[in-house]
Amino acid sequence: MEMPSSTVEDYIKQIYLLEEKAAQPEIPMGQVAAALGVVPGTATTMVKALADAGLVDYAPRVGVQLSGPGRKLALHVLRRHRLIEQFLVEVLGFDWSEVHEEAEQLEHVVSDRLLESLDQLLGHPTEDPHGDPIPSAEGTLATGSVHSLADCALDVELRVERIRDQDAGFLNYIASAGLNPGVKVKVTARNESAESVQVELGAAGQLSLGFGAAAKVMVRENS
Repeated sequence: MEMPSSTVEDYIKQIYLLEEKAAQPEIPMGQVAAALGVVPGTATTMVKALADAGLVDYAPRVGVQLSGPGRKLALHVLRRHRLIEQFLVEVLGFDWSEVHEEAEQLEHVVSDRLLESLDQLLGHPTEDPHGDPIPSAEGTLATGSVHSLADCALDVELRVERIRDQDAGFLNYIASAGLNPGVKVKVTARNESAESVQVELGAAGQLSLGFGAAAKVMVRENS
């Protein structure tokens, strides 16, 4: 079977990530184009080709969504990307703010055999350095009740699960603030007028976050 091109994989992965955040099943073409850094016409041409290949369902003036085979491919690409990120941090000592761009390049050239060797070497991790879940080799993804600091319950002990922004500057800010995945936190107040949340970090004290930043920090009730 011929391997999908890196461009096909990039489109499928980005559509999947957009679907994760979307309130509706179809993703508008403008969002797809913006995520991939291309003009809408270029994105539409590529999406039509993906539809012809059975990887997406596309409706003009409505949007695009992954088909079953498209979702399976997206999860395979994400598995490669996130295992590579984990390898770069855990084995090679990269900083978590550096690995996204490296993994963007390597995810297209790593063979399935090498990928499974990496998975075994790392002890079959279920999360990457940013807390994003790593799909299994069978294409399944762990799910659960996860909220962001912008919409979670108040005064409940939470655990930081994942950071939904791979920008190096934002990741460095999160690290300096002490909000890495695994940290226990509690949102004590949410001010709609100031668009900010107050986060308690135990002995580390209090932290104020704007709604934009808070929405990118995903948490789960600590059990």
